[in-house]
Amino acid sequence: MQINGLKILVTGGSSGIGKATALAAIQKGAKVIITGRDTDKLNKVAQEIGAIPMVCDVANFEEVDALFNWIEQNWKGLDVLVNNAGIGDSWDTLTDIKMEDMHKIYAVNVFGATYVAQKAAKIFKNQKSGDIFNIASTAASKGFANGSVYASSKFALKGLTQCWQAELRPFNIRVVLVNPSEVTTAFAQNNRTERPDVANKLRGQEIAHAILSCVEMDNRGYIPEITIHATNPF
Repeated sequence: MQINGLKILVTGGSSGIGKATALAAIQKGAKVIITGRDTDKLNKVAQEIGAIPMVCDVANFEEVDALFNWIEQNWKGLDVLVNNAGIGDSWDTLTDIKMEDMHKIYAVNVFGATYVAQKAAKIFKNQKSGDIFNIASTAASKGFANGSVYASSKFALKGLTQCWQAELRPFNIRVVLVNPSEVTTAFAQNNRTERPDVANKLRGQEIAHAILSCVEMDNRGYIPEITIHATNPF
């Protein structure tokens, strides 16, 4: 698809991969909604890059309903969902995992991602077109010590993606799993401050490039899963 004129929703769009993807899409002529939980930060970023800000916690289903009500009333459709909102702030070993932490992370990374995708898929099925990008991680393919909560949430997202691919292909809907390795974003930062760019680490721009390249592929084809590594991260 040509990106110019597309209507794109990017959850978790006020920083990192979400912000980079929103900006790159806007620069190509798309209309983009970005969501986030911090009103001031969201509004500032939206003004900076030319996006539409919508305060929304994807774990709050009433807020997601309000978001999609706005989309249906004002946009009358949607072309691309970048299911990017995610958290990862529990890095305990098995014997120390707190169940409340697991519930909190799954509420965003699994349940919230599913609910947002469900709302988008209903629009896409009616249109017989649409793209869903689930932003996972290389942790969706290989677990690691202290990663039980986060990695398992991304393994779940990978399984969900494969199920949705099977269900939605007959409706001309493409569902893509995106697995970045380490990216210098605010992810897992307690103060949610962006880390500075490092020459040998991925930036949000590389992930945005991968996502938009998949969008631009002719609709007859799609890439089910894409993994992006830094060339030499050491």
